[in-house]
Amino acid sequence: MRLEQLQAFLAIAETGSFQQAARKCNVTQSTISRQIQSLESDLGVSLFHRSNQAKLTLGGEKLLPHATKICQEWQNATQELAELLTGKQPELCVAAIPSICAYNLPPVLQKFCQDYPAVQLRVTSLGSDRALKVLKDGLVDVAIVMNNRFLTASPELIVDALYTEPIEVLMAADHPLAQYSEIPWQEITNYPQIVFKIGYGMQRLIQDQFQRLDANLNAVLELNTLDAFRGMVRQGNAIALLPKTALFDAHYDPTLAVRPTSEPTLNRQVVLVTTCDRLQIPPIAHFRSLVHKLIGIDSANTLTQVASSKTKNPLSHAIAI
Repeated sequence: MRLEQLQAFLAIAETGSFQQAARKCNVTQSTISRQIQSLESDLGVSLFHRSNQAKLTLGGEKLLPHATKICQEWQNATQELAELLTGKQPELCVAAIPSICAYNLPPVLQKFCQDYPAVQLRVTSLGSDRALKVLKDGLVDVAIVMNNRFLTASPELIVDALYTEPIEVLMAADHPLAQYSEIPWQEITNYPQIVFKIGYGMQRLIQDQFQRLDANLNAVLELNTLDAFRGMVRQGNAIALLPKTALFDAHYDPTLAVRPTSEPTLNRQVVLVTTCDRLQIPPIAHFRSLVHKLIGIDSANTLTQVASSKTKNPLSHAIAI
């Protein structure tokens, strides 16, 4: 059974004529006749009384409401897909790591809301692993995360490198390590660490670095918000290794100190991830282009970008979930 057979059936039922149905469907009368004959053969029942006027048989009357429903559902589906391809979608969902949500993303969201005011933005802050999982599960449209080639090596994923930035040390202003202009890794490994929770790429990055240094990672606390990191390092001897953009506010806090590490510098790469099919949708493709324009910049310029974003007006269309 094919859709065009049901459409032909409905056209005949409506017009009472094979000839008029052919004109309505923009096909020849012989085509309409073959479609109905094939449909009757598939169903094993006659659908029309062939007389001066095509009238439904008992079988045709039984089929009519079902054929109407099927064709209406198909029409609804094709209309929704057409609207999707022209940018008429109700919402766009984004998952991003905390530092991106806090600093880099606001100007992107504001510009997107101006360009697509009818599209509801929904943004959630997640660790990289979790963000990639909800993307693969179809719960979000875009993920902006720390790159993990083991999780992004999939043919249906599009991975755009945005920028690479160094990892620096956050500590209390009166911490012994604050005396260094660049803190040696040997000194860093001597102090207790505050780290991101499991599922955040930063924890894995720090663990791998300590393993390379053949040092023990003394992780005394796991957190998942930047405010919590700043609050806890003020309290004592523990330090935190965090990406440069996540430390922007700390530079203006007299109770905190931020220092780069000595060589080898530890870096993280931030990427945008979406799926091939989603890039066919105009709002998603536009959001991607805005991210490239406003976030995909040299890491040396990142803090300048962050500073300008702090002056933006609150977003009226973006919802954090």
